Amino acid sequence: MISNKKNFFLNRIVHYYIKWVVGKTFHELLFNDIVVDQSRSVLLIGNHFSFWDGLVLYCINDKLLKKKLHVMILEETARKERFLKYVGAFSVKKDSKSILQSLDYAAALLADPANLVLMFPQGKLYANFVTNINFEKGVMRIIEKAAGNFQIIFASTFIQYFKHKKPTATVYLKSEPENYAGKSIDKLQAAYQRHYEASKLLQTEFDI
Repeated sequence: MISNKKNFFLNRIVHYYIKWVVGKTFHELLFNDIVVDQSRSVLLIGNHFSFWDGLVLYCINDKLLKKKLHVMILEETARKERFLKYVGAFSVKKDSKSILQSLDYAAALLADPANLVLMFPQGKLYANFVTNINFEKGVMRIIEKAAGNFQIIFASTFIQYFKHKKPTATVYLKSEPENYAGKSIDKLQAAYQRHYEASKLLQTEFDI
């Protein structure tokens, strides 16, 4: 596992680089307001469709959620984009024994109410407007191992150009009332699916 690294100087450089590159690339970043319990950590679950997913949600955390972000990314991505480890990225290698180490590390992070763990349970990239969202089972190990006072937030992100030369990124957020500990992955997946479908409907009705 490639873990995140603490380096204040490099963290600040990458932090401002991400904000700059997102601001330069997108016409606008839109998101709805939700109540964030600062006494609990956050497990942020998002859809995975592009390189931009994590960077967009990094900016959402900076603007709204105000937590110390950690994000689980594939090991090949961590090796290619080495700068990401300085803004909370840690790796997971699928189909290997080390995957349990990564999942348990994510669960341990949730013990600290200052932390936010971002993950994409789909496990790989899918089209932005895919109909069904399917989760891999690792997310449930995190939830069960964390067994603590954390808040689950769903994020559905969509990117469209509308009438502008640059795309607009729209993120629909929803705070879940339960953490799904002791429940099946089907229940968590179904709850996210409902949020995703409602978000996609709002996105298709978007008028700008």
